[in-house]
Parts: sequence; structure tokens; C-alpha cells
Amino acid sequence: MAPTVLFVCVHNAGRSQLAAGLAAAHAGDDVRVLSAGTAPDARVSPEALASLAELGIDRSDQVPTLLTPETMAAADVVVALKPGLDLPDHPDVRTWPLPDPAGWDVDGIRPLRDHLRSRVAELVDELRSR
Repeated sequence: MAPTVLFVCVHNAGRSQLAAGLAAAHAGDDVRVLSAGTAPDARVSPEALASLAELGIDRSDQVPTLLTPETMAAADVVVALKPGLDLPDHPDVRTWPLPDPAGWDVDGIRPLRDHLRSRVAELVDELRSR
């Protein structure tokens, strides 16, 4: 069974969607990728989706999802993309403090996406080796 990674932020509209899209593209079927938010928005940021589309990643079918204890329990690794999130207990929570891209245009999101791309690739490769 493939390991599962869960990316969490507040709104599940920007950071966690970027990370999940990049992880899913890098992992293929080797790693199951989930994302959620503690207070999800109604829709994913169009700018985040456009930024992923620049890399040929189509995540237009994504809808922000509420984080639940069940979602946390389904993950082998949880990546919190904002410090201080109120998360259910989990044995492997990693925090990657990142700025909130709400209100940013695609040009502003691009450096965040590229930073996440390398971190996500390292994590996926680690999970593949389990």
C-alpha cells in the first residue's frame, strides 16, 4: 500500500493545494496525496491553480476540504504549512512555515511554488523509500 501524505493549511486554497498538486505530479501512484484546511475557503485560489498549470499540472477539480481527525489518521506524514495550526494528534507532523499567498498574483506565487517543488520532491522521495 502506498504511503499517504497530508498537506494542511488554514484555507486549503493556496499553500496546501500547491503542495498537494506538486506532490501528486511528482509521486504518481507511489504516494497517496491529500490536502485539507482547518477553515476551508469555498474554492481553490485561481492564481494557485494557474501557477500549477504553468507546470502542466491540472488541479482544477480540487475543492477545499475540512481537516478531520479521520483525514489525519489516514496519513503517514502530515505537513502543516503554517505554524500554530490546531491539529489532531499525529505521530509525524512536520511544519513548513510558509507565507499565506492569499491575494497574490501568479507572479508572486511562482517563487513559493518553486520553493515548495523542491521540498515536496524530497518528501515524496523519502516516502517512496519506506
